[in-house]
Amino acid sequence: MTAHITDYMWFEERSPDLADAYCITLVHEVSPAELLRRLGGRTEPSRTGIAALVEAAYDSHAPFNGTRTLFGMTTIGPWTLMVEPNGWHGVNEEKALPASVGTRWISHYDNSNANNDGAFLWSENTDRCLQFDLRDAGQRHGSRPDDLLEVIRRLGFEFPEEPTATDDLDTDRAVPAAFALAEHLTHLRLTPIHLQDTAFICGSAEIK
Repeated sequence: MTAHITDYMWFEERSPDLADAYCITLVHEVSPAELLRRLGGRTEPSRTGIAALVEAAYDSHAPFNGTRTLFGMTTIGPWTLMVEPNGWHGVNEEKALPASVGTRWISHYDNSNANNDGAFLWSENTDRCLQFDLRDAGQRHGSRPDDLLEVIRRLGFEFPEEPTATDDLDTDRAVPAAFALAEHLTHLRLTPIHLQDTAFICGSAEIK
């Protein structure tokens, strides 16, 4: 099964409030409770469905005085999925790299309210294998920056310093391409079902 950006066009259509500012993280064989511990977080009331999680995350800004963000977690096979509405713990290397000890950590973040600020992070056992801006794949960092170059090009990530070929997808590819690249690394295809009615184990952690 080859990942393609067309498999993820549903995200912005089905979850527009989340898509405005999100971070999606997949962590291999680490339970939600252990993931929360690694992030130095605390347990919060659970929420069912992505709409309820997004609402709770934004409503928590005032009570948390802007010092914490709320996120939801669930398990999908051997993976823990962490969904952060308006959060970025998953791509915050100060937190993510230590939290990836003994596991594979795949995360992508985008914030359309902050001039489309976005990032992709792949870590293995605290090693930053690959990190790049979602809209500038020409500037890749990490210990394995070129391992996925062929896949990154196939998925249509932008290389601003290179001429761009035209095709039939006249849209910003960054977010669906990030989902597809995460699928390539995890062999897990996320669908709307994984978000819409999921019972999320919730937690919060301090912003660093």
